[in-house]
Amino acid sequence: MGKYRRNRINEEMQKEMMNILRGVKDPRVQDAFMSVTAVDVTPDLKYAKIYYSALQGDEKELKAGLKAASGYIRRELARTLNLRITPELTFLRDTSITYGAHIASILNNLEISDPDSEETDEQP
Repeated sequence: MGKYRRNRINEEMQKEMMNILRGVKDPRVQDAFMSVTAVDVTPDLKYAKIYYSALQGDEKELKAGLKAASGYIRRELARTLNLRITPELTFLRDTSITYGAHIASILNNLEISDPDSEETDEQP
């Protein structure tokens, strides 16, 4: 199977996952303000890694809620996507957003001095 087909499936699964997660009734998932950042399907389409980020909620509770709802999510994916095999889902937290925010805060707190002003201060 071509890589372009896998990329298309990844994108479609990401879109559908966002729609499906809005319908999950579990309060651990519903209250977390989640977003699916990426989906990675194996070449044989049997397994999929779902990368998510959440603004609120406990990490362990959210993961437990997603694991409990994985049957519902998989069934809805099978209903909406026309694939021969619906992949088994694995949920992984995406830390790139928090990491990027951390780097941005470090860069904002840097004090950069102007080299021209240092030279004028040193001359009597």
